[in-house]
Amino acid sequence: MRYFFALVFCVLPLTGWAQDWEDRQVFGNGAAPALRIISSTDTSFFAPVIESYLAQRTGQSVEYLVTSTAQLDRIFRADPGAFDLVISSAMDLQFKLANDGFARTLDGVTHPDWAQWRQSLFAFTTEPATIVINREAFANRRLPETRQDLIEALRADPERFAGRLGTYDVRQSGLGFLFATQDARTSETYWRLMEVMGAMGTKLFCCSGGMIDDVASGEIAVAYNVLGSYASARRDITDKIKVILPADFQTTMMRTAFVSRDTKQPVAATSFVQHLIALQASTTANDDIALPHLDHANATEGQVTIALEPALMTYLDALKKQTFLKEWVNAVIQ
Repeated sequence: MRYFFALVFCVLPLTGWAQDWEDRQVFGNGAAPALRIISSTDTSFFAPVIESYLAQRTGQSVEYLVTSTAQLDRIFRADPGAFDLVISSAMDLQFKLANDGFARTLDGVTHPDWAQWRQSLFAFTTEPATIVINREAFANRRLPETRQDLIEALRADPERFAGRLGTYDVRQSGLGFLFATQDARTSETYWRLMEVMGAMGTKLFCCSGGMIDDVASGEIAVAYNVLGSYASARRDITDKIKVILPADFQTTMMRTAFVSRDTKQPVAATSFVQHLIALQASTTANDDIALPHLDHANATEGQVTIALEPALMTYLDALKKQTFLKEWVNAVIQ
């Protein structure tokens, strides 16, 4: 049963200024003040989690606000007291927020050491970056299994793929920046691929959803570093797209959550984190929840899971970030 009673696409007054949200929904009809969650996760993915939480708490409501990973970081830093929970796929930005003291330490939350940081930042999914291709564009052609395969396919037929490639604009997307920096740390093949894609006039996107839609329509033939969970969930277009886990290595992020240090509802916010962890750790099948489980023990060969550790902040250093972005621009925007 769905509990939300309001769907608003609007300009919402917040922290003294107007904010355009990608989405805003209110779930539940409790008398208590709504638990406010700022998140980068699409509402369609997260709504079942909220609904399962509210099913056990009839007096509670949840206000769910969606924005990009980079915007989320800026908005929350400006007024941490305006939100109770923060959920994002940009592990590096989340880690820095926790390291900077914006996250509340939670007692009594049981979670593996590799999936949490100082009882304040908690991972609850593992999700790989993927290559998504248009099936028709690769009809009667060998599908690329690695980044090097993709480079060779693009070089072999530049007329077919020119202007029909896509990836994140890492200058704007926090998740895109995370995937790019981790790829670059893992293999030099990343830079060779970016140079080839850049020479072919690659289109840049803010988010995975736009890339997936354009691949499905045929507007682009290949999208690189698409969030696998979003692509795999699009069952309506499985006949048009193919999701590829690169065989050379799979950059895998963990979606994380934390309770704001300035939350006005510490008990309810903590209980939501506990529910989220329990739900994602459960082995019981739940077809309504599209978010992948947190799965470390069954990592596939070649999977490179980004660790929750201080090294995440390396490329957030102003000078290192500036240097990386300059190299990226030189490669991709030629």
